[in-house]
Amino acid sequence: MGMTIAIVVIVGLLFFAERAKPDLVQRMEENFLALLLAIITLVSFGQVIARYGFNTGWGGALEFTRIMFAWMILFGMGYGIKIGSHLGVDAVIRLLPKPQFKMAALFGALCGILYGTILLSADWLQIFGADTKGGAIAYWTKFFNAGIGLDDLRYPEWFQDLFGMQERVQRWVAYLMLPISLGLFSFRCLQACIQIWRGERELIVASHEAEDLVAENKNVLQD
Repeated sequence: MGMTIAIVVIVGLLFFAERAKPDLVQRMEENFLALLLAIITLVSFGQVIARYGFNTGWGGALEFTRIMFAWMILFGMGYGIKIGSHLGVDAVIRLLPKPQFKMAALFGALCGILYGTILLSADWLQIFGADTKGGAIAYWTKFFNAGIGLDDLRYPEWFQDLFGMQERVQRWVAYLMLPISLGLFSFRCLQACIQIWRGERELIVASHEAEDLVAENKNVLQD
């Protein structure tokens, strides 16, 4: 329940922040993704230098970069919906008349909302008689309550002494992005659905990106 409330609060704050400072939110999202990528690159490069140059290295580097990569992908899902960068195939629905095309686009956005909310928690499907339960919130909560540590990632000794922490970093810390990102993904799909309904965008996914790129650069070789 606590994580559900936290996701609602995060989405609510994001909604009001975007209404007040949309450009600032955009930069913050882009900077967060860039920071994750930079951390992955620097840690990986440092490991190469340490291993082949000094025959040493950080034992938790592989697990750390794997977690950061997962965070980048998970957070990027919602951001990709926001800017319309997810690839999609629209050859068939573009043959439909405009009203039917819009209904198909809305259906796609609604499927995104359904996908995100089911992955967050499938318990609500029991209202319709489905024998389902669990999801990202339940998964994260289980590790939060258990306090199980990761395999190789450990807190520095000074951090353990200062805050009285256990040796290994808890799994719930690493998995924190999972429920948050799915909440943001569902929110972005809802936003896209509303924008499609209002006529502010065509689809939840990108389309004709290759065609547009060719058209923009058709004279490059000639020049």
